[in-house]
Amino acid sequence: MQRPNKKLPFTEQLKTVLKNLEIEQLNEMQLAMLESDDTGKDIVLRSPTGTGKTLAFLLPILKHLEPENREVQAVVLAPTRELALQIESVVKSMKIPYKVNCCYGGHPVRIEKRNLSQPPAILIATPGRLADHIHRQNIALRQAKMLVLDEFDKSLEIGFQDDMVDIIRAMPNIQKRVLTSATEAIDIPKFAGVRNPIKLSFAKPKVAENKLAIKVVKSPEKDKLNTLYKLICNVEPSAAMLVFCNYRETVDRVSEFLKDKGIFNDIFHGGLEQIDREKTLSKFRNGSYNILVTTDLAARGLDIPSIKYVVHYHLANKADGFTHRNGRTARMHADGTVLLLMHEEEYFPDYIEEEPEEFVLEELPTPSAPEWQTFWFGKGKKDKISKMDIVGFLAKKGQLKKDEIGLIEVKDFYAYAAVKRAKMDSLLKRVQNEKIKGKKAKMGIAK
Repeated sequence: MQRPNKKLPFTEQLKTVLKNLEIEQLNEMQLAMLESDDTGKDIVLRSPTGTGKTLAFLLPILKHLEPENREVQAVVLAPTRELALQIESVVKSMKIPYKVNCCYGGHPVRIEKRNLSQPPAILIATPGRLADHIHRQNIALRQAKMLVLDEFDKSLEIGFQDDMVDIIRAMPNIQKRVLTSATEAIDIPKFAGVRNPIKLSFAKPKVAENKLAIKVVKSPEKDKLNTLYKLICNVEPSAAMLVFCNYRETVDRVSEFLKDKGIFNDIFHGGLEQIDREKTLSKFRNGSYNILVTTDLAARGLDIPSIKYVVHYHLANKADGFTHRNGRTARMHADGTVLLLMHEEEYFPDYIEEEPEEFVLEELPTPSAPEWQTFWFGKGKKDKISKMDIVGFLAKKGQLKKDEIGLIEVKDFYAYAAVKRAKMDSLLKRVQNEKIKGKKAKMGIAK
């Protein structure tokens, strides 16, 4: 991407960015970030997921980018691949005339090395992968003046401290540091080099807190699988649900049990390959699955739909984990329900001060399959395939009506499209030998 020959006034840049993002005006937090940036001080921002935090720290970066600088100017570190990709998506949606790259584990190093041969203005990365590139001398950060540690507490929790130390050592000219967290009362790590920062705190709006209901579901068995199945039969069948477990092995076991019971669901945890994690999230977003069985990896930093139900198959070990899980529901102006699965011999942890109201289960039938199913294309952005290309293909070659095509997501090398489940068989027959945009492509149901 070509950088501008000269720097435009920030007010003009901001108007263009907001138009591209289809945002009418900045919220209170985003305005506070810009105002704090004018002081020249470091900033520590505490704000829950889903409040526009990403745009809040990206705007000060945009304000200071220099068109003539051909080195990395800003580094944004995120604890997970999904969060890094989400930040990249926001930057690209801003349509700014500066190069941006995203580096993360599970993505080929050789491709990233090639992309980094022409340094981006903004480099987004997970700490482990960026530290690896630095050690391989694939990128130099000596000229970078801006550093963002997004959800820095999560990075520390995962064990990225040594990597972050190495990265910061490779950035001797940092002039602005921004640290974000969704958790209160987290100590700022000394290695970050933050001195006398401005501290901004934006808690979840009271209107959302008031719409969060917490209830307990009592299980007659220590193994709560049958109770979870009955619970799913008792709630709104098309509503999105997250089922949190403390261990990957439990996630796998719970998911398989539910599938055997005829419950459509998918899994999400750190043991999955990156391509499978992206596929899972796409299918969850487009409604092919309404239930996601997961570890705390899905508690924050993911671009997923509004969640109606949060189920604690296991209770979180700590209060902040409990809070982050629950923060996935009752967001913005929506209401939500948190359901705690408890055996009679289990005790509520100290962070639950009052025993919640009981959610009594009835004997109800298994819910039907979701109305959507995911169709996969083996071509993507790198093959010049767009959302409109896919819509045209499904409508013309697949003979689908507008309301039979759902959410479409185009990745670099592949794409996903939601299609009404009832139309999938006929679609497969119609397109089995067809080309998309004149190109042969593998396609079929996303498994």
